Amino acid sequence: MPTELRKRIDITQQPIERIGFAAITRMAYDGVSLLPLWQELMAKVDAGIGTAGDGLDLALVTQLLGEKPAGRAIQSEVLAVHQLFRSASDDAPRLRVLALAADAEMGGNTPIEFLVEQSGIELTTLYVVPGIALPEPLPAHDIAIVIASNAEECRGALAEIERLAPTWPQPLLNAPALIRNLDRDNAHLLLGEIEGLTVPARIALRRTDLGAVARGATALADIADGLSFPVIARPVGSRAGDGLVKLSDREALARYLDDRADDHFVLQRFIDTASDDGQFRKYRIVVIDGQPYACHMAVAAQWNAWYVTAGMAQSAGKQLEETAFFHTFEFGFALRHRRALAGLIARVGLDYFTIDCAQDHNGDLVVFEIGNTAVVHNMESPEQFSYKPQQMCKLFDAFAAMLLYHSRQAIRSAA
Repeated sequence: MPTELRKRIDITQQPIERIGFAAITRMAYDGVSLLPLWQELMAKVDAGIGTAGDGLDLALVTQLLGEKPAGRAIQSEVLAVHQLFRSASDDAPRLRVLALAADAEMGGNTPIEFLVEQSGIELTTLYVVPGIALPEPLPAHDIAIVIASNAEECRGALAEIERLAPTWPQPLLNAPALIRNLDRDNAHLLLGEIEGLTVPARIALRRTDLGAVARGATALADIADGLSFPVIARPVGSRAGDGLVKLSDREALARYLDDRADDHFVLQRFIDTASDDGQFRKYRIVVIDGQPYACHMAVAAQWNAWYVTAGMAQSAGKQLEETAFFHTFEFGFALRHRRALAGLIARVGLDYFTIDCAQDHNGDLVVFEIGNTAVVHNMESPEQFSYKPQQMCKLFDAFAAMLLYHSRQAIRSAA
């Protein structure tokens, strides 16, 4: 994309409307071709009639079409000249929320649009770009929330938000200093020694060291703090399961290294979380204002269970089990793991975050990942998943209630 893109979009200092992450992602999830939308947005930009909102939507569509570097380049071009966008609005909003985002790859910010799109809340997103001053004045808002993640590309934005946080004019949720603690490779340090919680340490290793193990010249335990096969491996910085594998022996490690061009990897102990029936159950828990909520449960035959690949839509039995998980969560799962969850929530300290976890054979909670950018959504077909809308509305209502509560608390404190 030419660098003169910024010269071909209409710029204003006011928040610009855009289609937004939720609507475009839902199209892709439903199998709608994004190519016509990409062509429409490109035509508007090329004709000089596109807005910065069109440009940001174009960046997202381009990434969803598989051209991530090109999409990121477009996004950075747009954000160099405009940083304010509105994707959820209401003629008479009950609350005005300002989300503080970073110029990051798709998935680098909390997909907050899903959480508020049916709530009557006005959502404005401000992209904090290092070296670019914030707009003056800031758009009117009742409460702000940081949605940037701890990814490397977000850390400049987090540092700037942290610098401004003490003088922010409205309540600011999800403090950037706490988001910085969500480094998945150091989660075992943050969450260590919590009763009922298992967080396997992740050990960073170079290709050269792993190559010596693969050749039999070095034992894995000698370079990985006593770690032994089987292990879970992935390249440093990988996302969404890219390059994530289970390695049973050094021969498997050798084949893995042959297939990858990466130089740096992370290894961790493999924990068998299979249930008695041989199936693996992975849970996503959403924490809102200190309270855990059930988001989903994937039941799969493979250890690396992902909801979208677990065949949940094709199995009435799996859906029935997930329904039971929702209905019994408070007096079942949450009660059974109350001490572990309470300790984890206190250590993390964020107003909003998610936990991906499972249960081991001892009944302990095994944490795979904690973060603030997992997609918590209502995109599943209500015909296929008739039980899901009610649960997701429960989450969305809790998120809106949190925003309203903290906004009103600030008003009471100022009175």
